[in-house]
Amino acid sequence: MNTRIIPVTAYEQNCTLLWCESTGRAAVVDPGGDPQRILEIVRDTGVSLEKILVTHGHFDHVGAAGRMARELDLPIEGPHEADRFLLDTLPQWCSQFGFPPGEAFIPGRWLSEGDQVKVGEQTMEVHHCPGHTPGHVIFFHRPSRVAIVGDVIFQGSIGRTDFPRGDHKTLLRSIRERIWPLGDDVTLFPGHGPTTTVGEEKAHNPFVRGQYG
Repeated sequence: MNTRIIPVTAYEQNCTLLWCESTGRAAVVDPGGDPQRILEIVRDTGVSLEKILVTHGHFDHVGAAGRMARELDLPIEGPHEADRFLLDTLPQWCSQFGFPPGEAFIPGRWLSEGDQVKVGEQTMEVHHCPGHTPGHVIFFHRPSRVAIVGDVIFQGSIGRTDFPRGDHKTLLRSIRERIWPLGDDVTLFPGHGPTTTVGEEKAHNPFVRGQYG
């Protein structure tokens, strides 16, 4: 699996382009905004976009998803259905935070713990990681040891839990039970900021120090 991070919007949210090298088929994860920039990079990379993947329903991660799906006739997969309330009210969230307008949408496929998603011939595991939002999921590509973790965990920090239906204890449990078991060598692609690894966050992240079991 090949990857490229595309920071979008004033929030510097990490949209990720994934593609299968053998087929050239691709997906974008969390297209929060700037759809034309995303599509320019897709074209420059020479891949064919086949779907949109979503980790959670916050506006800075899904602001452009509905429009891209409609205009390009692409399916959306994710997040977990517990985030439906965020997707239903996406236009209001965008307006409240002065964000470019976003279209409410319902994904073609809600995702749950243990599901899989395919990009070309590559398969990614889905893990439900509530806490930041109740329906947050992550995508793990086991062969390349890469996980796209949205706003669950960042380099040196963790996701906020002061938004509606966030829960700090639940977030810590998701990190402990879903992120740590992936393996210390796994590279984490967070929703904001630089990449990191499970091992680095276990050793140095002050918000999760000691959360090992």
